[in-house]
Amino acid sequence: MDGVNVDLCRHPSASSVIYLAPYIRSCVYSIMLTTLTALAEPTRLRIVELLQSSPRYVGEIEKLLVLSQPQVSKHLRVLREAGVVESTVVAQRRLYELRRQPFQEIAAWLEGYRRSWEGHLDALEAHLEQIGDDQ
Repeated sequence: MDGVNVDLCRHPSASSVIYLAPYIRSCVYSIMLTTLTALAEPTRLRIVELLQSSPRYVGEIEKLLVLSQPQVSKHLRVLREAGVVESTVVAQRRLYELRRQPFQEIAAWLEGYRRSWEGHLDALEAHLEQIGDDQ
């Protein structure tokens, strides 16, 4: 990913934070790209949608998506490696839940586009109102 150490971006040491300043934007884009790539696969997106409502065990995800345990585990591994989910072991079972950070980064990135489009749409609305008043 363009030479960016994603692990360092996710977990910088205290001494490395000073040196990361020039790379923060690159790290954010790198993490977003990793997140979006993981979510691009339809089954993984369905798993994320299930986890939106609450954390779930692998067995629950299997039943709800009618997939085998190895299939679900493979997709959860990709999501975990991308930093989208995290798991905890509860009585020999893995409980998966969404991490907020990747979604907050995507939302912050999209916010700039939303503001830009809002301004354009407000201008269009004003123009259309003016045209309507002229008729």
